[in-house]
Amino acid sequence: MASDREVSVVMKQYFGTDGIRGRVGEYPITAEFMLKLGWAVGRVLGNGDGQRVLIGKDTRISGYMFESALEAGLSAAGVDIRLLGPMPTPAIAYLTRTLHACAGIVISASHNPFADNGIKFFSATGTKLPDEVEIAIEAELEKPIQTVDSSVLGKAERVDDASGRYIEFCKSTIPQVLSLRGMKVVVDCANGATYHVAPSVFDELGADVVTIGTDPDGLNINRNCGSTEPSRLQEAVLRENAQIGVALDGDGDRVIMVDEKGELLDGDELLFIIARSRKKTNHLKGSVVGTLMSNLGLELALKGLDIPFVRAKVGDRYVMETLAQTGGVLGGESSGHIICLDRTTTGDGIISALQVLAPMLQEDKGLNALKAGMSKCPQHMINVPVSRRFDPDSSPEVQDAKRDAESRLAGKGRVLLRPSGTEPVVRVMVEGEDEELVREVAKDLADAVAEVFCPA
Repeated sequence: MASDREVSVVMKQYFGTDGIRGRVGEYPITAEFMLKLGWAVGRVLGNGDGQRVLIGKDTRISGYMFESALEAGLSAAGVDIRLLGPMPTPAIAYLTRTLHACAGIVISASHNPFADNGIKFFSATGTKLPDEVEIAIEAELEKPIQTVDSSVLGKAERVDDASGRYIEFCKSTIPQVLSLRGMKVVVDCANGATYHVAPSVFDELGADVVTIGTDPDGLNINRNCGSTEPSRLQEAVLRENAQIGVALDGDGDRVIMVDEKGELLDGDELLFIIARSRKKTNHLKGSVVGTLMSNLGLELALKGLDIPFVRAKVGDRYVMETLAQTGGVLGGESSGHIICLDRTTTGDGIISALQVLAPMLQEDKGLNALKAGMSKCPQHMINVPVSRRFDPDSSPEVQDAKRDAESRLAGKGRVLLRPSGTEPVVRVMVEGEDEELVREVAKDLADAVAEVFCPA
C-alpha cells in the first residue's frame, strides 16, 4: 500500500521535484497562470492577512513578465510583496528567513536556456515547500480568483539593500581569519543571477577577481558559459595563471570548480573536499548524502575516511529529505548542487565554493592536491528515448538485461536505470573500474531498453 507521501506526490499536477518549470508561453509557463499562481500562494501562505512574500528572479527576459503577474496575484490575495530583482536562488532563501517573510518566490529555470522559465518556492524558514503545501496551492488554483477588498490589497516595495545583505552573509560562512589576499580567482556567473554579487564576495575577501559571464542581456543566460559549459573558465584559469576558477549556474545554486592546472572538479569531488575538511576539524555530523548518480569513487573515498555515505534519489529535494532522516549536514549532486546545512538552508554555489576555499587556505594546498584523495570511477550514461513513461522494474526483459550487465561487472561497478523526471528518456548509467567494459555494458543495456520500450 502506498504511503500518504507517495500518494500526495502522485496527485500533484504542476509541481515537480523543484517547483514548476517549462517553456515560456506554453502552459503553465504563461502570464495568466502566474497571476493565478500568485493569488493561490497568497491564499495558502499569506492567509489573506497582509503578510509579506519576497519575489526574486534570474536574468532571463521573461522574468519581467512573470514578476508583474505574480505581484498582481499576490496583491489580489491581500499579501504584501517585497521585490528583490535579480538575485541568486539561495539568496532568496536566506532573505526570506531574515526579512521574516511568509514565503519566497524565485523566478528561474536554473541551468536551462533563456527560452525556459519556472517558479521555485521557499517557506518562511528558507527551505523548500513540503508536499502538503504544494497540494494546497494546487487546490486553490482550481478556484476562481476572488480579490480582497480594496482597503486590504497587498502593496509592493523594492528591497534596495538585498545584494549587500547576501554578500555579507556569504562572507560570514568561512572564518574571519581567512583571507583570499594574493589569490587570483576567475568567476563565471553564467550571465545569470549572481553577476552582481559573486564577484563582490570574492573581491571583498581579498582575492584578485577575473570575471566571465557578468553581462546579462536577458537572452544569454547559461549560453557558452557557467557550470554547464565551463570550457571558457578552464581557458581563463590557465591564461590568467589563477589558483582557482568558479563556475556558477543561472540561478546560483550550483557550482563547478577548476583547479590551477585547468582541470574540472564536479560536485562529487567538491563534496569530498568539504567532507574531508569537516571530518578533519571534527565538524562533520551524520552521513554525507549523495544521489543514485553520485560517482562510486566518492563513496569509496569517503569510506576510506570512515565517513558514512547514503544515496538519495536524484534531486536536491531528496538529498534534503535524506539529510533530515540521517541527521547529516552535508550532501550534494554531481551537477554541483551542494548543501551545507551547517552554513545555510539550501544549495548555494557561492557558499559551497567558499567551503572548498577554506581548506585550501587552512592547509596551504592547491585544489589539485586536495582532490587527490578521491579517484573517480569511469562512468558512462546513455539517454534512451522512449515512447512512454515506464518503470524499469515492470519489464522482465529489462531486468534480465540489467542482471546480465551487473554480472559482467563482476562486483566491480554498478548499474542504474532511471526514467527522467523532465523528458521522455530513460537514463542508463554504468560505472566501474574498466572504462572500456563500462562503455560496452552501457551500450548493450541501452539497446535492450530501447528494444523493449521503443521498438523500431
